[in-house]
Amino acid sequence: MSQTLRLVMFDMDGTLIDSQDFIVEAMRRAFAQMGLPPLDREQVLSIVGLSLEKAVATLVPHLSPKEVREGAELYKQCFITLRAEKGGEGAAPLYAGVRKTLDRLAKEDFLLMGVATGKARRGLDHAYASHNIGSYFITHQTADDHPSKPHPSMLETALRETGVDAVNAVMIGDTSFDMDMAKAAGFHALGVDWGYHDRSRLTSADHILGQMDELPDYLNGLWGTAL
Repeated sequence: MSQTLRLVMFDMDGTLIDSQDFIVEAMRRAFAQMGLPPLDREQVLSIVGLSLEKAVATLVPHLSPKEVREGAELYKQCFITLRAEKGGEGAAPLYAGVRKTLDRLAKEDFLLMGVATGKARRGLDHAYASHNIGSYFITHQTADDHPSKPHPSMLETALRETGVDAVNAVMIGDTSFDMDMAKAAGFHALGVDWGYHDRSRLTSADHILGQMDELPDYLNGLWGTAL
């Protein structure tokens, strides 16, 4: 009898890689160039996961649409400059247990993995190359092709690409946007408590992981399958 296909989707920033220093500094530089007052770290991290224009508009609601577009473009430029200064996205480390867990899950033929991220595809490709993790994932959903999280478009597209039913799919992320997106798409919603939103904000999560290497055991319990 054939094994039912399962899909595990991961957020990137705050879930697989710790890029908070890049994000905070790039936003600080972009806002400085626009003549806007600096924001504190917690404010910036609160919008990680949103598309850039939605993030800028959320941080500074009084900006005009033109200024929002300008802010998003400046952030991109500042992030690229910062990445070059730091020697690439490899300077943003993988969280503990990530590679070991991906290795373990990749051994299962019935289990597919993908990424749903607020990054542009260019940024995702840099992250893949810097950490040599792109080969783990079969579906790659970025901000270039979808509305901002928590719209379910990324996850719905991943289901179409893989042929997996939503009941057999899990979204793993660190923000409320990830959890709300998962629920909107009919996915199981699995939060992590090492990312950029406090676990008190992950109210839509079915469960919250304390560390990445807990993931296989959680999936075993969810699907009754030995990993």
